[in-house]
Amino acid sequence: MIYHQVRIAMKPNAPEDQVQHALDLMRKLGDIDAVEFFAVGRDFGGEFHYGAMYALKDIDAYRTYMYDPLHRQIDAIGLPLAANMVSLDLTDDPDPEIGDKIAQVHSDRFTDHPEILDLVENLDSYEGSGVPGDDSKPA
Repeated sequence: MIYHQVRIAMKPNAPEDQVQHALDLMRKLGDIDAVEFFAVGRDFGGEFHYGAMYALKDIDAYRTYMYDPLHRQIDAIGLPLAANMVSLDLTDDPDPEIGDKIAQVHSDRFTDHPEILDLVENLDSYEGSGVPGDDSKPA
């Protein structure tokens, strides 16, 4: 199982109705077949305002979740509202290469959808398992 998590700090001027719309879409993303269970809500104990966690059975489900058209829609709506974001993955998958496989999904997604990479690069900060490196940028 892969537990994909995001923590998001919103820009001070982010319109509340747009933030709530993005959160509603994140909840809808939890209903796709690739997701075993999920939580979307307020984030406590740090500098972030909201967070989400999606449990995905395996790397194939992870790729399906990351490539779902609703996920791209959420990025297009939500990332411009965010100041800072952290993306984390926790897994009990015994595959010693699972970290590389997760990173490859992100790299492939940034290559296939450079508009998402542009949105991520416009955040004040972005850390975690999906951080684009020099090799993940489109040519």
